[in-house]
Amino acid sequence: MISVENLKVEFGVKPLFAEASFVINDRDRIALVGKNGAGKSTLLKILCGLEHPTSGTVATAQDTTIGYLPQVMNLQDSTTVREEAQKAFADTAQLKDRVERLQRQMSERTDYESEEYMALVERYTNEHERLLMAGAESQEAELERTLMGLGFLRTDFERPTREFSGGWRMRIELAKILLRRPDVLLLDEPTNHLDIESIQWLEQLLAQWSGAVVLVSHDRAFINNVSNRTLEISCGRVIDYRVKYNEYVMLRKERREQQLRAYENQQKEIAEMKDFIERFRYKATKAVQVQQKVKQLEKIVPIEVDEVDNSAMHLKFPPCLRSGDYPVICDEVAKSYGEHNVFANVNLTIKRGEKVAFVGKNGEGKSTLVKCIMGEIPFDGTLKIGHNVQIGYFAQNQAQLLDESLTVRDTIDRVARGEIRLRINDILGAFMFGGEAADKKVLVLSGGERSRLAMIRLLLEPVNLLILDEPTNHLDMPSKDVLKEAIRAFDGTAIIVSHDREFLDGLVTKVFEFGGGRVREHLGGIYDWLQASSDKGSEGGVNGSERGVKGTNVMQSEKVKSPSLPFHSPITPPSLPKENAYAARKEQQKQLKKAEKAVEESEKKIARMEQRLKELDQLLSDPKNASDMMLVTEYTDTKRQMDEEVERWEKLSEDLEALQG
Repeated sequence: MISVENLKVEFGVKPLFAEASFVINDRDRIALVGKNGAGKSTLLKILCGLEHPTSGTVATAQDTTIGYLPQVMNLQDSTTVREEAQKAFADTAQLKDRVERLQRQMSERTDYESEEYMALVERYTNEHERLLMAGAESQEAELERTLMGLGFLRTDFERPTREFSGGWRMRIELAKILLRRPDVLLLDEPTNHLDIESIQWLEQLLAQWSGAVVLVSHDRAFINNVSNRTLEISCGRVIDYRVKYNEYVMLRKERREQQLRAYENQQKEIAEMKDFIERFRYKATKAVQVQQKVKQLEKIVPIEVDEVDNSAMHLKFPPCLRSGDYPVICDEVAKSYGEHNVFANVNLTIKRGEKVAFVGKNGEGKSTLVKCIMGEIPFDGTLKIGHNVQIGYFAQNQAQLLDESLTVRDTIDRVARGEIRLRINDILGAFMFGGEAADKKVLVLSGGERSRLAMIRLLLEPVNLLILDEPTNHLDMPSKDVLKEAIRAFDGTAIIVSHDREFLDGLVTKVFEFGGGRVREHLGGIYDWLQASSDKGSEGGVNGSERGVKGTNVMQSEKVKSPSLPFHSPITPPSLPKENAYAARKEQQKQLKKAEKAVEESEKKIARMEQRLKELDQLLSDPKNASDMMLVTEYTDTKRQMDEEVERWEKLSEDLEALQG
């Protein structure tokens, strides 16, 4: 579909990459990876023709259509959501107009036997077949499915796009690209503005895509679930790994080890040559050998080694005071904006040391509850912050609070304490501020760079309650690993609002799900919740169209151990072993619930029998009823049945204890 030959791109003295050659084939799902600044976004722009390489060729097969989603784009605000999405069908609309025009011409003519009429019929037939092949009849249904898959409600379709945030308008642009169904999809960070449910929906759509997909993403779970091939930009070259992302990570590790061995051997060889040259430089008897060594040294091509992955660096939060046992307690907390109820009757308790996740669709109130906890906005109900709680808060707009007159290094130097000050350069490097970038003024930093800098500041402050609102949006994978490890080792409590499944996996032990005006508590990690939600969705329940982007019904908050809201599509766990573990855990939970229910029912039965025996005792103690054989028989039967039920209860209790053990 697209053939790339000897591509070279230069923006300065050193090229981004050179001698890049590869072919994008039908059904390829390519993850384009590399460190920030390696040229991933540039390569996507070259593939779609928006930029031109320094040298080399990009050949696209005839009639191949390309859809490109950049990280930033100019958005239109003069239409409704539906009207904007319908622009994807502009070509089909023109084709439909031509068919209708030909149909009118045919109806107005009577020269049915003429050659002109037969030519008109043939033209109409061809255009009509093209229209049918374009799927014009099902386009409206496809439009609605796509918009709802990306998180929109039916009630949103007729709303002006200007009422939506930039993130939601980016979803409209993504919907338009998907609806055009191009032969090649080029997606640059498509998950940045999507919630978990929409990411999963997009994953399944891309897995079934009939053309090719090339995507750049820092969401490890997303690219692994979608990709079947990986292109890495490293050391100025493009290396093709014909495996999915997780397998690429292992192969890259092996390749880097080989590079290191080759580099060390080469350095040893160079050192020996230089030593020989220096030792015998002025000896006439060795002049020929010295000249040979000099020529050999000049011909050596230095072996380049991929940059060391800074994610191996360990970073810990500084010591802090011990907080009370319950840093956050919500009792009947509610928040509304006019007639719009964000959530109501929220009852939750977060214990000291817990790491919890706030998840749910965008607009369901995750950030709103965080602002309530921070005391930034008024609310109804009672919200208690525990004793000695020191909050470290990373908001999505945190970057705007930085001092623009300081450099990156000075910003960190002012909050660093103790021996951590000796490692400032390492920390800055781990978050992509290595070398000259550390001396940049905050004033000239991009939004993403400011967010990363604000995150580093937070990591160095002594706090015991971390509240992080979308902390991974502007971090690459190594930086996310550094942050994840630091939070995992953190002694305090953490509340994390995030849609990054891989980041939350192994980090949180409890999930609070926001949706439909409710907040539900789920025990277990993020994949436990996702698997349970998928299972629940396959059993039926609330339909996707009823689960809005913005909750409009006030509903009672519940604490339940298993989720009740489905997803548009089943979850695809990152690997088979994890999937098997989920299935085993799910089966165990089913057996446990069944055993608990059986014990509970048996106890209720015994309680009813005990109550009846007491009533019969009172009746039989009355002399009038002493000879009533019906009462005596009922007493005897009830006593026998209760004894049998007690034996059954003992066995059920033993089975339950075995399952719990």
